[in-house]
Amino acid sequence: MPAKLSTHVLDLTTGRPAAGMVIQLLRTGRDPVLLKTITTNADGRTDGPLLDEATMAVGSYELVFHVREYFTGRGVECTFLDQVPIRFAITDAAAGYHVPLLVTPWAYSTYRGS
Repeated sequence: MPAKLSTHVLDLTTGRPAAGMVIQLLRTGRDPVLLKTITTNADGRTDGPLLDEATMAVGSYELVFHVREYFTGRGVECTFLDQVPIRFAITDAAAGYHVPLLVTPWAYSTYRGS
C-alpha cells in the first residue's frame, strides 16, 4: 500500500456519500498549521489523497469536518453538531491511512480504514 492519507464521508441520513462537505486538514502540535481545505466530491471523497508519498510525515494531525454547514445546505436541521474534529497520529510515513466519517446531524463514527 502506498504512503497516503485519505478520507471519505457517508451521510447516514440518506445512506449516500456526503458530496460537498468542507474538510480542513491541520498538522497539530504547539503551533497548529492548516495544510489544506478541500471539499468532498460526488462520491464523498477528496480528489486525490490529502497527503501523498512526498508529503506524508510522522506527527499529529486533525481533520475538521464541517457537518452543520453540509446538512443545513441540504435543508436538514443540524443544531447539535457543528464541526467534527478527528485527531490522529501518523506513526509510519510509509503506510496508508484512511480516516472515514459516518455522520448524521446528531452523531458520528470513525475508524482507521484501509
